[in-house]
Amino acid sequence: MKIFKTIILSLATVLFALSGVLAQTLQTEVLRDIGAAPSAERIEADITKLVGFGTRHTLSDTTSETEGIGAARRWLKAEFERISENCGGCLEVFYVSDYVGGEEGSRIPEPVQVVNVVAIQRGTADPNRFVVMSGDIDSRVSDVMDAKSISPGANDNASGVAGVLEAARVLSQYDFQGSIMYAQLSGEEQGLFGGEILAEYAKEQGWDIKGVLNNDMIGNIQGINGVIDNTTARVFSEGTRAVETEREARIRRFTGGEVDSPSRNLARYVDKMADLYIRNLDVMMIYRLDRFGRGGHHRPFNDAGFPGVRIMETNEDYVRQHQDIRTEDSIEYGDVLSEVEFDYAAKLTGLNAVVMAGMSWAPSPPAEVQISGAVRPSATLSWKALDPDENPQLAGYKIYWRLTDSNQWEKSVLVPADVTEHTLKNVVIDNYYFGVASVSKDGFESPVVFPGPAGSFGD
Repeated sequence: MKIFKTIILSLATVLFALSGVLAQTLQTEVLRDIGAAPSAERIEADITKLVGFGTRHTLSDTTSETEGIGAARRWLKAEFERISENCGGCLEVFYVSDYVGGEEGSRIPEPVQVVNVVAIQRGTADPNRFVVMSGDIDSRVSDVMDAKSISPGANDNASGVAGVLEAARVLSQYDFQGSIMYAQLSGEEQGLFGGEILAEYAKEQGWDIKGVLNNDMIGNIQGINGVIDNTTARVFSEGTRAVETEREARIRRFTGGEVDSPSRNLARYVDKMADLYIRNLDVMMIYRLDRFGRGGHHRPFNDAGFPGVRIMETNEDYVRQHQDIRTEDSIEYGDVLSEVEFDYAAKLTGLNAVVMAGMSWAPSPPAEVQISGAVRPSATLSWKALDPDENPQLAGYKIYWRLTDSNQWEKSVLVPADVTEHTLKNVVIDNYYFGVASVSKDGFESPVVFPGPAGSFGD
């Protein structure tokens, strides 16, 4: 009888594995299609339109129909509404705004309304779970307070804004179990205000944001160092959670997790998706919140406790950023349209699209992941069972582990959906880092969740 039971269990394991192989094949085809779908021509048209507003400075004209940030955000809202019409009304399009400023010496000396344009593609099973792609509407020249001079902001950051629009065009043709948010943020150059406003609004709404992909400059391939390269991109992520408590920090000191925040494992997910589904693109994972001493619009979401990363070009040209348009000593300054590489922007848009599709088709990342195994020859991981109503696509969970000096997950084992605890025999807890991901029936995986508060993606 014991032998018969063992045979049945072994057969079930084989069938489960075979079904996973078939699902992986189907998943690969659809994600490769999505990754290749963004159009360089449409992105070029969108960037050209944004450049045509003259300046999109946060303090620029809000009443003109043709110039300034007001005209730009109204056009963006209309574009989202047009995309929604083409998918049968699949997007909820609205503004999220608040008044900012009025402090002497600040970059917004008089109160001004900072307005974000948001479009939500609701999930069919778990509509309150979100992955977000964002870009920054506003632009600037050398003087951060100059709201009148021509400021094309072609790469910084019309490229990211156009990428968000194009991702919406591509992904709105599909249905997902989780929700996708397309966010065009304002006030970035004046102090990351748009991100702060939307992050606070998200908390008020009780939105369960599992990842923010901040796209800030995705259209330049020639660096100030002379390197020209359209085959790499960077993803920046914080190492430990900004909202970590003193108690959680003490736990992390003894259990690890310094390089396994949810943002860091979101970055690993981006890297993995690039390797699998985007042709000729290698992602550099930068173990830093942002570029040295600088900031981006994922930071306010991190500050609010949401996982978030910055996706951007590898090679920056500083004479094309935050500069008056001019020529000095035979050097041409200014963030102009002619210097944007539209094919590259389309490639990075495709990267965003496959990440959002993968996360939204996958079940929610596991919650309450725990690990034990001190002074034992095996490591045991446990987690909370996912809600079957919100995750009807759940097929099982994948337990990952890697060497502590590795930047990517290396080994894994798959267990069925009714399992919430698994022991890795003869895998010593002291020698590895561990995590758990959820897997759908079609083979889509969530990001990996590191055990304990250090790695939690939330409930």
